[in-house]
Amino acid sequence: MTYYILKLIITALLIVIISEVAKKSSLLGAILAAIPLVSILAMTWMYIDTNSSEKAVEFSNTIIWLIAPTMTLFLAFPILIKQGFNFYISLGISIFLTVLAYYTVILILNRFGMRG
Repeated sequence: MTYYILKLIITALLIVIISEVAKKSSLLGAILAAIPLVSILAMTWMYIDTNSSEKAVEFSNTIIWLIAPTMTLFLAFPILIKQGFNFYISLGISIFLTVLAYYTVILILNRFGMRG
């Protein structure tokens, strides 16, 4: 149980640090957020939990296919804001479009026999 609490604290602390840095410097906050820290942490926790490099490699390879649909959020959100939409509505629509993009990519990958 202590291990899970430690994982939670480290992961949450990372998010808080990034958001605090972003308040002072958008660029530095964006750089920290763009680094795949959550993926790095997930692979690290996965390796510690399973002692299997293969699981981390499989996870990493799957992430590659999901990078493009992730960009949907970062493209749609500023466009919607500039069009005058409310922050939360813009975020909600952007998240919905991102989920739709993920779903589309997963359907395409499944169609070509690639399963996660």
